[in-house]
Amino acid sequence: MKNSKTWILVADGARARIVENNGPGKGLEPALNYEFAASHAPTRDIGSDKPGRGKGGGSHHVMDPKVNWHNFEKHLFADSMAKVLEKANNDHVFGALVLVAPAKIMGELRKKLGSGVKDKITAELGKDLTHLSLHELGEHLAGVSGMVRL
Repeated sequence: MKNSKTWILVADGARARIVENNGPGKGLEPALNYEFAASHAPTRDIGSDKPGRGKGGGSHHVMDPKVNWHNFEKHLFADSMAKVLEKANNDHVFGALVLVAPAKIMGELRKKLGSGVKDKITAELGKDLTHLSLHELGEHLAGVSGMVRL
């Protein structure tokens, strides 16, 4: 029997929640009893407190950090969300998937997802809707092409 449950991942670079729809007219409800959160501190607060110094041409120059820790944290968060979706897919928890995230995070997620999960994506919405209530989220998703009727 085909799983009619649709999971909807609503994420930004540091927060995410997964809600579900169990069929037309059923609305949205939390799929999990928790939300995901990661560090969202700026690079200056994550990395060392002062950049290294180097000499060049008789004067001292501040060296730029080689890693943007803020972006690195977002990358790790996208990786962790992809793992959650992969496990749920392997456990046959959902039959369809909708991704809601800003474009940059959406791209990171797509890179990390395996073909089995990608095959279940029925719709994508390139917006940050993490701050919305379930009711407000349902209103935003109602018109998304490929989304089941809530």
